[in-house]
Amino acid sequence: MGNPRQLRSITGAALLTKFAVSRGMTMPAVLQHTGIAEGQLQDPSAEITLDQEITLIRNIVTETGHEPGLGLMAGLLCHPPSLGVLGFAVMSSSTLRHALEIVVRYADLLFTATHFALEDHDDELWLVRDHDAVPNDLKQFLAERDFAALPTIQHDLFPVRVPTLRFEIAGKPHPVYEMFGALFGTDNIIFNAPQSIVVWHSSALDVPLPQANPATAQFYEQQCAELIQRRHKRNGLSGRVRELLIRHRGVTAQTRVAADLGVSVRTLRRRLADEGITFRELNNETMGMLAEELLLAGLTVEQTADRLGYGSASAFTSAFRSWKGQSPGLFARANRGRAAEWA
Repeated sequence: MGNPRQLRSITGAALLTKFAVSRGMTMPAVLQHTGIAEGQLQDPSAEITLDQEITLIRNIVTETGHEPGLGLMAGLLCHPPSLGVLGFAVMSSSTLRHALEIVVRYADLLFTATHFALEDHDDELWLVRDHDAVPNDLKQFLAERDFAALPTIQHDLFPVRVPTLRFEIAGKPHPVYEMFGALFGTDNIIFNAPQSIVVWHSSALDVPLPQANPATAQFYEQQCAELIQRRHKRNGLSGRVRELLIRHRGVTAQTRVAADLGVSVRTLRRRLADEGITFRELNNETMGMLAEELLLAGLTVEQTADRLGYGSASAFTSAFRSWKGQSPGLFARANRGRAAEWA
C-alpha cells in the first residue's frame, strides 16, 4: 500500500459509500473515524488521503462481517467516467492494450489501494497485482473489487468480452467466485496462487476501440501526469497547507491558514520559503487544480466561480487566465465537451 497520507480523488470512496448505503449501512457508520464529511462525497474535485479511504473500507468490511463476494459487487459499479481524467484517457485510447498501459502507468489515480504491473511472457500478457502491502483484513474485499472492476471497465470500452487464458488469484475458493469465470470469459481459474494475475494472449488486447482519439488521449494523459505530480510533490508544511486550501474549498486568506496551523503568518511564510514555494504560488496551484476539476465535472464558469469563493465570474476568469493561459470558458468547451461524449 502507498503512503497513508497520499492524496487521492474522493470518487472511489463516494462509490463505496453509495454501495454500502444500498446494502443497508447508515452514512454515519460508513464515515465514522474517517474525517470525511458527507458533503465532500458530492464534490468530484474533493481529495482525501489513502488512510482515510482505508478506514472507510474497513468500516464497510467490518460492518458486513467480511462477507465473501461483497467486493465483487462493489467492483461492478466501477465505470470509466468515475475515474475522472484517467477514465477519459482510457476511453480515448487506441486499443485495449493501450488503455491497460495507461491504467497501470497512472494507477495512483485509480480507486485501488495496491499496485499493478504489465509483463510480457512470450505470446502472453500478464497483469500482475501486488497485494503484499494491503492490510490482511482487507485483502479479500480489495482483490474482489479490483478484479471485478477490470472486466466491467473493459466491457464499457469494447462491448465484446475479450477471452482470458487464465485467472490466478491469491485467495481461497468460494462458490460466489464462479462469477469471475463469467466476467473474464474463462473456466481456467486458479485459487491459492502465489500472486494474483490475469493472463491474455498478447494479440487479444490489440482491439481498436470505437472512441479512439489520439489527440484527446494525449491531452488527458498529460492531465493525469500533472495531477499525479501535484499530489506527490507537496510534502512537509506545503502539503499540509495544500490540504487546508482544499478543505476550505475556495479563496482563503493566508491568516486563516496560519491560524489553522497554529503559527504566525511570518512563520508560515518563512517555513514555506524553506521548502521553495510561496503561499501565493501554492494557493494558485491548488485553486487552478480545483477549477479544472470542477469545470471538467460539468459546472459552469459562474458555478465554479461561486464554488471557489470569487465575487464574480469575471474575477474568476481573470485568475484562471493567469494560471492556465486561457479562459475557463474556452477550457470547458474544449475539454468538458469531450467528456460529455462518454457521460
